[in-house]
Amino acid sequence: MDHSVWSVPAREPAAIAHGGDLGGLRKAFPDAPEPWLDLSTGINPVPYPVPPVEASAWTRLPEAAEVRALREAAAAAYGAPGADHVVPAPGTQILIETLPRLLAPTRVAVLGPTYAEHAAAWTRAGHAVTEIPGLDAVGGARVAVIVDPNNPDGRTHSLAERRARAESLGARGGLLVADEAFADLEPVESLCPHVAPGLVVLRSFGKTYGLAGLRLGFAVADPATAARIAAALGPWAVSGPALAIGRAALSDAGWRSEAARARAADAARLDRMIARAGGRIVGGTCLFRTADVSDGPDLYRRLAAAGIAVRRFAERPNRLRFGLPAGKAAWCRLSRVLR
Repeated sequence: MDHSVWSVPAREPAAIAHGGDLGGLRKAFPDAPEPWLDLSTGINPVPYPVPPVEASAWTRLPEAAEVRALREAAAAAYGAPGADHVVPAPGTQILIETLPRLLAPTRVAVLGPTYAEHAAAWTRAGHAVTEIPGLDAVGGARVAVIVDPNNPDGRTHSLAERRARAESLGARGGLLVADEAFADLEPVESLCPHVAPGLVVLRSFGKTYGLAGLRLGFAVADPATAARIAAALGPWAVSGPALAIGRAALSDAGWRSEAARARAADAARLDRMIARAGGRIVGGTCLFRTADVSDGPDLYRRLAAAGIAVRRFAERPNRLRFGLPAGKAAWCRLSRVLR
Protein backbone atom coordinates (compact mmCIF):
# COMPACT_ATOMS: atom_id res chain seq x y z
CA MET A 1 0.00 0.00 0.00
CA ASP A 2 1.11 3.57 -0.68
CA HIS A 3 1.19 4.66 2.95
CA SER A 4 1.51 8.31 1.94
CA VAL A 5 -2.27 8.42 1.73
CA TRP A 6 -2.59 7.93 5.51
CA SER A 7 -3.54 11.00 7.50
CA VAL A 8 -5.58 11.90 10.59
CA PRO A 9 -8.54 14.19 9.77
CA ALA A 10 -10.67 15.01 12.82
CA ARG A 11 -14.43 14.49 12.63
CA GLU A 12 -17.27 14.72 15.10
CA PRO A 13 -18.98 11.40 15.93
CA ALA A 14 -22.64 10.87 15.17
CA ALA A 15 -25.21 8.49 16.57
CA ILE A 16 -26.02 5.44 14.43
CA ALA A 17 -29.11 3.29 14.82
CA HIS A 18 -28.49 -0.39 15.55
CA GLY A 19 -29.71 -3.19 17.76
CA GLY A 20 -29.56 -3.22 21.53
CA ASP A 21 -31.51 0.01 22.12
CA LEU A 22 -33.61 -1.27 25.02
CA GLY A 23 -33.93 2.22 26.44
CA GLY A 24 -35.76 3.40 23.34
CA LEU A 25 -37.97 0.33 23.32
CA ARG A 26 -38.93 0.81 26.95
CA LYS A 27 -40.13 4.32 26.12
CA ALA A 28 -42.06 3.12 23.06
CA PHE A 29 -43.57 0.12 24.86
CA PRO A 30 -43.85 1.18 28.53
CA ASP A 31 -46.24 -1.65 29.43
CA ALA A 32 -43.99 -4.43 28.15
CA PRO A 33 -43.03 -6.96 30.82
CA GLU A 34 -39.58 -6.84 32.38
CA PRO A 35 -36.93 -8.01 32.00
CA TRP A 36 -36.71 -7.51 28.27
CA LEU A 37 -35.48 -10.40 26.14
CA ASP A 38 -32.97 -8.76 23.80
CA LEU A 39 -32.76 -10.67 20.52
CA SER A 40 -31.80 -7.57 18.52
CA THR A 41 -28.05 -8.26 18.52
CA GLY A 42 -26.06 -11.18 17.13
CA ILE A 43 -24.22 -12.00 20.35
CA ASN A 44 -23.61 -15.52 21.65
CA PRO A 45 -26.28 -15.97 24.36
CA VAL A 46 -24.11 -18.51 26.19
CA PRO A 47 -21.02 -16.53 27.24
CA TYR A 48 -17.55 -17.83 27.86
CA PRO A 49 -17.11 -18.62 31.57
CA VAL A 50 -15.07 -15.68 32.77
CA PRO A 51 -11.98 -16.91 34.63
CA PRO A 52 -10.76 -15.30 37.86
CA VAL A 53 -8.84 -12.09 37.22
CA GLU A 54 -5.99 -11.01 39.48
CA ALA A 55 -6.99 -8.04 41.61
CA SER A 56 -3.95 -6.11 40.36
CA ALA A 57 -5.42 -6.10 36.84
CA TRP A 58 -7.95 -3.57 38.11
CA THR A 59 -5.50 -1.34 39.96
CA ARG A 60 -2.50 -0.91 37.64
CA LEU A 61 -1.85 -0.09 34.01
CA PRO A 62 -1.47 -3.08 31.67
CA GLU A 63 2.08 -4.19 30.98
CA ALA A 64 3.59 -4.65 27.54
CA ALA A 65 4.08 -8.37 28.17
CA GLU A 66 0.35 -8.78 28.83
CA VAL A 67 -0.54 -7.03 25.61
CA ARG A 68 1.95 -9.21 23.76
CA ALA A 69 0.45 -12.36 25.27
CA LEU A 70 -3.02 -11.38 24.07
CA ARG A 71 -1.70 -10.62 20.59
CA GLU A 72 -0.04 -14.02 20.45
CA ALA A 73 -3.23 -15.77 21.56
CA ALA A 74 -5.25 -13.86 18.97
CA ALA A 75 -2.75 -14.63 16.21
CA ALA A 76 -3.00 -18.34 17.01
CA ALA A 77 -6.81 -18.29 17.22
CA TYR A 78 -7.28 -16.35 13.96
CA GLY A 79 -4.45 -17.92 11.98
CA ALA A 80 -2.54 -14.65 11.61
CA PRO A 81 1.15 -14.93 10.64
CA GLY A 82 2.30 -13.62 14.01
CA ALA A 83 1.66 -11.32 16.95
CA ASP A 84 3.09 -8.30 15.11
CA HIS A 85 0.16 -8.56 12.70
CA VAL A 86 -2.45 -8.19 15.47
CA VAL A 87 -3.81 -5.01 17.07
CA PRO A 88 -6.06 -5.37 20.14
CA ALA A 89 -8.66 -2.63 20.54
CA PRO A 90 -11.47 -1.76 22.96
CA GLY A 91 -14.08 -3.24 20.64
CA THR A 92 -14.25 -3.62 16.87
CA GLN A 93 -16.42 -0.51 16.63
CA ILE A 94 -13.43 1.63 17.60
CA LEU A 95 -11.49 0.12 14.70
CA ILE A 96 -14.38 0.80 12.31
CA GLU A 97 -14.20 4.45 13.43
CA THR A 98 -10.40 4.67 13.42
CA LEU A 99 -9.50 3.27 10.00
CA PRO A 100 -11.31 5.96 7.96
CA ARG A 101 -9.55 8.68 9.94
CA LEU A 102 -6.14 7.29 9.00
CA LEU A 103 -6.71 7.57 5.27
CA ALA A 104 -6.81 10.75 3.22
CA PRO A 105 -10.32 11.32 1.78
CA THR A 106 -10.90 9.02 -1.16
CA ARG A 107 -13.56 6.92 -2.89
CA VAL A 108 -14.89 4.04 -0.79
CA ALA A 109 -17.08 1.16 -1.96
CA VAL A 110 -19.06 -0.72 0.71
CA LEU A 111 -20.52 -4.07 -0.28
CA GLY A 112 -24.12 -3.83 0.88
CA PRO A 113 -26.61 -3.94 2.28
CA THR A 114 -24.58 -4.53 5.42
CA TYR A 115 -23.73 -3.22 8.89
CA ALA A 116 -24.56 0.48 8.54
CA GLU A 117 -21.73 1.80 10.70
CA HIS A 118 -19.08 1.04 8.08
CA ALA A 119 -20.47 3.48 5.51
CA ALA A 120 -21.32 5.97 8.26
CA ALA A 121 -17.78 5.96 9.67
CA TRP A 122 -16.14 6.48 6.28
CA THR A 123 -18.64 9.24 5.44
CA ARG A 124 -17.98 11.04 8.73
CA ALA A 125 -14.26 11.01 7.96
CA GLY A 126 -14.85 12.86 4.69
CA HIS A 127 -14.74 9.99 2.20
CA ALA A 128 -17.05 9.57 -0.80
CA VAL A 129 -18.95 6.36 -0.05
CA THR A 130 -20.92 4.25 -2.51
CA GLU A 131 -22.81 1.05 -1.74
CA ILE A 132 -22.12 -1.68 -4.29
CA PRO A 133 -23.96 -4.98 -4.88
CA GLY A 134 -20.87 -7.15 -5.45
CA LEU A 135 -17.07 -7.19 -5.34
CA ASP A 136 -16.92 -6.93 -9.12
CA ALA A 137 -18.44 -3.44 -8.83
CA VAL A 138 -15.55 -1.88 -6.86
CA GLY A 139 -14.52 0.02 -9.97
CA GLY A 140 -12.09 2.85 -9.31
CA ALA A 141 -12.71 3.05 -5.55
CA ARG A 142 -9.50 3.21 -3.54
CA VAL A 143 -11.03 1.40 -0.55
CA ALA A 144 -13.50 -1.48 -0.45
CA VAL A 145 -15.31 -2.76 2.65
CA ILE A 146 -16.75 -6.25 2.87
CA VAL A 147 -18.47 -7.96 5.81
CA ASP A 148 -18.06 -11.72 5.45
CA PRO A 149 -20.15 -13.49 6.70
CA ASN A 150 -22.40 -10.55 6.04
CA ASN A 151 -24.74 -8.92 8.53
CA PRO A 152 -27.73 -9.27 8.21
CA ASP A 153 -28.02 -11.91 5.46
CA GLY A 154 -25.00 -14.14 6.16
CA ARG A 155 -23.72 -13.81 2.58
CA THR A 156 -20.20 -15.14 2.04
CA HIS A 157 -17.61 -15.10 -0.73
CA SER A 158 -14.96 -17.65 -1.55
CA LEU A 159 -11.51 -17.15 -0.10
CA ALA A 160 -10.10 -16.97 -3.62
CA GLU A 161 -12.48 -14.14 -4.56
CA ARG A 162 -11.69 -12.13 -1.43
CA ARG A 163 -7.94 -12.64 -1.80
CA ALA A 164 -8.04 -11.61 -5.45
CA ARG A 165 -9.86 -8.40 -4.56
CA ALA A 166 -7.40 -7.62 -1.76
CA GLU A 167 -4.44 -8.21 -4.07
CA SER A 168 -5.99 -6.08 -6.82
CA LEU A 169 -6.59 -3.16 -4.46
CA GLY A 170 -3.17 -3.51 -2.84
CA ALA A 171 -1.44 -3.48 -6.23
CA ARG A 172 -2.81 0.01 -6.94
CA GLY A 173 -2.24 1.42 -3.47
CA GLY A 174 -5.73 0.69 -2.21
CA LEU A 175 -7.19 -1.14 0.77
CA LEU A 176 -9.67 -3.92 1.42
CA VAL A 177 -11.27 -3.82 4.87
CA ALA A 178 -12.68 -7.28 5.61
CA ASP A 179 -14.98 -7.41 8.62
CA GLU A 180 -15.07 -11.01 9.84
CA ALA A 181 -17.05 -10.28 13.02
CA PHE A 182 -19.20 -13.40 12.58
CA ALA A 183 -16.56 -15.76 11.19
CA ASP A 184 -15.44 -17.50 14.38
CA LEU A 185 -18.29 -20.00 14.61
CA GLU A 186 -18.92 -20.39 10.87
CA PRO A 187 -17.42 -22.87 8.37
CA VAL A 188 -15.70 -20.10 6.40
CA GLU A 189 -12.05 -19.51 5.51
CA SER A 190 -10.54 -16.38 7.02
CA LEU A 191 -8.33 -13.83 5.32
CA CYS A 192 -6.24 -13.51 8.47
CA PRO A 193 -3.53 -15.97 7.33
CA HIS A 194 -3.16 -13.97 4.11
CA VAL A 195 -2.78 -10.39 5.37
CA ALA A 196 -0.44 -8.20 3.34
CA PRO A 197 -0.21 -4.49 2.50
CA GLY A 198 -3.63 -3.50 1.19
CA LEU A 199 -5.68 -5.70 3.53
CA VAL A 200 -7.01 -5.15 7.06
CA VAL A 201 -9.16 -7.83 8.70
CA LEU A 202 -11.43 -7.01 11.66
CA ARG A 203 -12.35 -9.68 14.22
CA SER A 204 -14.92 -9.35 16.99
CA PHE A 205 -14.41 -10.92 20.42
CA GLY A 206 -17.63 -9.96 22.19
CA LYS A 207 -20.00 -11.58 19.69
CA THR A 208 -18.31 -14.98 19.67
CA TYR A 209 -17.68 -15.20 23.39
CA GLY A 210 -20.89 -13.51 24.53
CA LEU A 211 -18.93 -10.81 26.36
CA ALA A 212 -19.81 -7.67 24.42
CA GLY A 213 -19.50 -5.55 27.55
CA LEU A 214 -15.82 -6.45 27.85
CA ARG A 215 -15.18 -4.29 24.75
CA LEU A 216 -12.49 -6.19 22.89
CA GLY A 217 -11.79 -6.54 19.20
CA PHE A 218 -8.86 -6.98 16.82
CA ALA A 219 -7.40 -5.69 13.58
CA VAL A 220 -5.15 -8.07 11.64
CA ALA A 221 -2.84 -6.51 9.07
CA ASP A 222 0.74 -6.41 7.82
CA PRO A 223 3.11 -5.25 10.60
CA ALA A 224 3.55 -1.69 9.26
CA THR A 225 -0.19 -1.11 8.98
CA ALA A 226 -0.78 -2.80 12.33
CA ALA A 227 1.73 -0.45 13.96
CA ARG A 228 -0.02 2.56 12.42
CA ILE A 229 -3.41 1.44 13.76
CA ALA A 230 -1.94 0.74 17.20
CA ALA A 231 -0.36 4.20 17.29
CA ALA A 232 -3.71 5.78 16.47
CA LEU A 233 -5.37 3.92 19.36
CA GLY A 234 -2.67 5.05 21.77
CA PRO A 235 -1.18 3.30 24.81
CA TRP A 236 -3.24 1.12 27.15
CA ALA A 237 -6.11 0.86 24.65
CA VAL A 238 -7.28 -2.42 26.18
CA SER A 239 -7.93 -2.80 29.91
CA GLY A 240 -6.02 -5.23 32.10
CA PRO A 241 -9.07 -7.43 32.79
CA ALA A 242 -9.87 -7.57 29.06
CA LEU A 243 -6.30 -8.62 28.31
CA ALA A 244 -6.50 -11.49 30.81
CA ILE A 245 -9.99 -12.70 29.89
CA GLY A 246 -9.35 -12.33 26.17
CA ARG A 247 -6.15 -14.35 26.33
CA ALA A 248 -7.86 -17.17 28.26
CA ALA A 249 -10.84 -17.34 25.92
CA LEU A 250 -8.87 -17.14 22.68
CA SER A 251 -6.59 -19.95 23.90
CA ASP A 252 -9.59 -22.23 24.57
CA ALA A 253 -10.09 -23.91 21.19
CA GLY A 254 -12.25 -26.63 22.74
CA TRP A 255 -14.81 -24.14 24.03
CA ARG A 256 -14.93 -22.39 20.66
CA SER A 257 -15.50 -25.68 18.82
CA GLU A 258 -18.33 -26.71 21.14
CA ALA A 259 -19.88 -23.25 20.91
CA ALA A 260 -19.94 -23.52 17.12
CA ARG A 261 -21.72 -26.89 17.30
CA ALA A 262 -24.24 -25.78 19.92
CA ARG A 263 -25.08 -22.43 18.32
CA ALA A 264 -25.58 -24.08 14.92
CA ALA A 265 -28.12 -26.40 16.55
CA ASP A 266 -29.81 -23.39 18.18
CA ALA A 267 -29.96 -21.59 14.84
CA ALA A 268 -31.63 -24.60 13.22
CA ARG A 269 -34.16 -24.68 16.07
CA LEU A 270 -34.90 -20.98 15.60
CA ASP A 271 -35.35 -21.50 11.86
CA ARG A 272 -38.01 -24.13 12.52
CA MET A 273 -39.79 -21.89 15.01
CA ILE A 274 -39.84 -18.94 12.60
CA ALA A 275 -41.00 -21.15 9.72
CA ARG A 276 -43.91 -22.50 11.78
CA ALA A 277 -44.94 -18.89 12.36
CA GLY A 278 -45.05 -18.28 8.60
CA GLY A 279 -41.64 -16.66 8.22
CA ARG A 280 -39.18 -17.37 5.41
CA ILE A 281 -35.52 -17.53 6.38
CA VAL A 282 -33.46 -15.41 3.99
CA GLY A 283 -30.05 -15.75 5.64
CA GLY A 284 -28.00 -15.33 8.76
CA THR A 285 -25.28 -17.02 10.75
CA CYS A 286 -25.39 -19.35 13.73
CA LEU A 287 -25.69 -16.26 15.98
CA PHE A 288 -28.65 -14.63 14.21
CA ARG A 289 -31.36 -15.51 11.70
CA THR A 290 -32.95 -13.12 9.23
CA ALA A 291 -36.46 -13.76 7.96
CA ASP A 292 -39.15 -12.19 5.81
CA VAL A 293 -42.63 -12.32 7.31
CA SER A 294 -45.82 -11.08 5.69
CA ASP A 295 -46.87 -9.12 8.78
CA GLY A 296 -43.41 -7.83 9.73
CA PRO A 297 -44.41 -4.52 11.38
CA ASP A 298 -47.26 -6.17 13.29
CA LEU A 299 -45.06 -9.03 14.48
CA TYR A 300 -42.38 -6.56 15.55
CA ARG A 301 -44.95 -4.69 17.65
CA ARG A 302 -46.36 -7.89 19.15
CA LEU A 303 -42.88 -9.03 20.12
CA ALA A 304 -42.03 -5.65 21.62
CA ALA A 305 -45.31 -5.55 23.55
CA ALA A 306 -44.26 -8.89 25.03
CA GLY A 307 -40.86 -7.46 26.01
CA ILE A 308 -38.91 -9.12 23.18
CA ALA A 309 -36.55 -7.00 21.06
CA VAL A 310 -35.65 -8.02 17.51
CA ARG A 311 -33.95 -6.07 14.72
CA ARG A 312 -36.09 -4.42 12.08
CA PHE A 313 -35.09 -2.68 8.84
CA ALA A 314 -36.67 0.58 7.73
CA GLU A 315 -36.04 -0.17 4.06
CA ARG A 316 -37.60 -3.66 4.36
CA PRO A 317 -40.50 -3.51 6.84
CA ASN A 318 -41.32 -7.21 6.48
CA ARG A 319 -37.77 -8.27 7.31
CA LEU A 320 -36.77 -9.07 10.90
CA ARG A 321 -33.53 -10.37 12.39
CA PHE A 322 -33.66 -12.64 15.42
CA GLY A 323 -30.81 -13.32 17.81
CA LEU A 324 -30.67 -16.59 19.73
CA PRO A 325 -32.55 -16.96 23.03
CA ALA A 326 -30.62 -18.23 26.04
CA GLY A 327 -32.19 -20.97 28.12
CA LYS A 328 -35.55 -22.74 28.19
CA ALA A 329 -37.54 -19.81 29.61
CA ALA A 330 -36.36 -17.47 26.85
CA TRP A 331 -37.13 -20.00 24.12
CA CYS A 332 -40.61 -20.55 25.52
CA ARG A 333 -41.24 -16.83 25.79
CA LEU A 334 -40.39 -16.31 22.12
CA SER A 335 -42.38 -19.35 21.06
CA ARG A 336 -45.54 -18.09 22.76
CA VAL A 337 -45.50 -14.88 20.72
CA LEU A 338 -44.60 -16.56 17.43
CA ARG A 339 -47.45 -19.04 17.83
